[in-house]
Parts: sequence; C-alpha cells; structure tokens
Amino acid sequence: QVQLVESGGGLVQAGGSLRLSCAASGSIFSIQAMGWYRQAPGKQREFLATITSDGRTNQADSVKGRFSISRDSAKNTVYLYLQMNTLVPEDTAVYYCNAHTARGHQSYDYWGQGTQVSVSS
Repeated sequence: QVQLVESGGGLVQAGGSLRLSCAASGSIFSIQAMGWYRQAPGKQREFLATITSDGRTNQADSVKGRFSISRDSAKNTVYLYLQMNTLVPEDTAVYYCNAHTARGHQSYDYWGQGTQVSVSS
C-alpha cells in the first residue's frame, strides 16, 4: 500500500502562487507515476499533471504555463510538488495527489485526502 499526504493548500489572492506538496510512503517502489487532480464544487475531478518514475511529465492544456509538476525522493518517501502561479478564482478546488502503482499484472491508484485551495478575486 501507498500512503499519500498532501499539504500546502490555503487561501490566496488572484495572481498569487502556491506550492502543493504530497508525501508518498509505504510501497513506493511500486509507484509508476504520480499526479495532481482537482475537484471544484459541483464539478467532476479534473486531471492537472502527471510525472512518471523516470521524470516524464504531462499537463492539462488548461494549466500549461501556470502550473508545473516535479518530484523528489528521500530514503523511504517520494515527494510530489505542484507549483501554481498566476492563480485565478477558477482554480479554487480541492487538490488531490494520486499515485499509480503496478505490481506484476495488477495496478492500483491511491489518492490523498485532498487539500483545499481557495483563490479570492
């Protein structure tokens, strides 16, 4: 199993920046890719960005140029980051960290508890 803990959310004014963090622990050797998603009230969960274990990234067009994903690792923990710049009120949502794992023929997605980001106009 993989445990994910997000942090870094909060209230920011439009035009500001935030950096979200996600710490992954447990069976981190099984992680193939990690990503960020968000869900605004009344809307479906939205893909933002992913990064594979070998560093390849993919981003949604809606956040290209404003958000960037990165990762780092320590002995037993993988850290995932989302740098968010030039925030707008439409970025207000709960942001979730995701870890896609694979062991043999089985794959599984883990999710963090979410961190609230609120952008005021």
